[in-house]
Amino acid sequence: MNVWKISWKNLKSKPLYTFLSVFALSLSILLLLGVQQIKSSFEYQMENNLGDIDLVIGAKGSPLQLVLASILHIDNPTGNISYDEAKKITKNPLIETTVPISYGDNYKGFRIVGTTGEFVHLYNANLESGRDVEKPYEVVIGFAVANATSLEVGDTFLSSHGLIDNDFDVHDEKFTVVGILESTEKIIDRLIISDLQSIWDVHDHEGHDHESHAATDHNEHHEKQDAHNEHAHDEHEEHNHDKHLDHEDHDNHSFINEEDENHTHGDQDHESNEHEHNDHKGDNHEKHIDNDKHEYEGHHHEEHEHAEHDEDKMITSLLVSFRNPTGLLTLPRSINEDTNMQAALPKYELDKLYNYMGIGLKTITWIAYLILLISGLTIFISLYKMVKERAFDLALMRTYGATQFQLIRMVAYEGFVVICVAFIIGLTLVKLVLPLMLKFAKVMPYESTLKQLPFKDILSIGILVFLIIAVSIGVAVYPIMKMKVSEILSDEK
Repeated sequence: MNVWKISWKNLKSKPLYTFLSVFALSLSILLLLGVQQIKSSFEYQMENNLGDIDLVIGAKGSPLQLVLASILHIDNPTGNISYDEAKKITKNPLIETTVPISYGDNYKGFRIVGTTGEFVHLYNANLESGRDVEKPYEVVIGFAVANATSLEVGDTFLSSHGLIDNDFDVHDEKFTVVGILESTEKIIDRLIISDLQSIWDVHDHEGHDHESHAATDHNEHHEKQDAHNEHAHDEHEEHNHDKHLDHEDHDNHSFINEEDENHTHGDQDHESNEHEHNDHKGDNHEKHIDNDKHEYEGHHHEEHEHAEHDEDKMITSLLVSFRNPTGLLTLPRSINEDTNMQAALPKYELDKLYNYMGIGLKTITWIAYLILLISGLTIFISLYKMVKERAFDLALMRTYGATQFQLIRMVAYEGFVVICVAFIIGLTLVKLVLPLMLKFAKVMPYESTLKQLPFKDILSIGILVFLIIAVSIGVAVYPIMKMKVSEILSDEK
């Protein structure tokens, strides 16, 4: 007697019960494995991406946002801070190392981070090919960036302003790829690393273009004003000259005995006109000097602002490591109270985030356990109903030589087939559906953040599911163990 064939035919004879059992069990397995994978991935990212970073210093705002933007790079920064002010904090004897970072541009959605050489060591990243950044507009790209963009050493690209990929706000400066990092399965795999000067130069050029445009408009305004003054001066001279000629003609037609007097008055008028002309000319000259002085002062003011801008560079945040835990107790409070910057403790902020997420994850986990119990109950009802409905067939099989153990195996095989099919479906959905959900929801950079579920977690959930279904099968086959063949056959007759 082929027990497997009989079990398979029994499953096909009740497709609705079989489908409901497989669906409920697959859903519970999907939820259990998915929640466990998210928890494991988040814990891994917190442990590995923090490295030796004890403190993050940035602009005032949400401390959690500052940590997410500066360490996990999954949020917008709270603003910029003065590099000169940040460097003053680095002189504190409690601080061991500081790493400044500055960003605001991207290439195809991957952030371009301006920093120092110490940034790569925070993630224990090594070069797979090429070399380190040595001068402005050189970059080292992460492993995920190289795979997604197909960039190689020696290639060039143009960055886009902002942290979202766009084609309408593209900078003119070209970046050159000089190195590619090995895979670390950390957030640095999705970053483009450059130096601070590159980030400053790109944004300084934008400011200079705006200032040049303003200066051009200012000069054009003064040129038009000078031309207007010269035109007015020429018209005034021509008017005085015509007036003088009319006065001479009037003297020639006057009486002879009044000629000397008129001549005297004409000389006085002429001297008066000349005096007015000289006064007007002097006024125009003074206006021209004032315009030149104004233009010089404006130009000098622009040069002064440009010099101040060069001196006061801005960064996004400063990553700090302490020599001993004492710095965690004193420095953050003094920075928050005495400066216009804020200090955030990354471990504390991420633990808070994990606790907030833990409420939702625990809720989903309990729902998954409830669905698992329901699926076990469904399998029990299906098998128990089969045993009670086919009691005569089972008793008849006993009369033809089938043992009690064979009948129990037949029922158990049905339950185990449901378990195996449901577990395969649930595990497949976890590997396919969960990354797609995170991708479309844009919750985080899932390629580097979502970790593969450890085998021990899969095994533990599999054992739990097996035990629940085993209990359902054990209860369902209880009537077979208590079966009285003669009574069943006589009642059927």
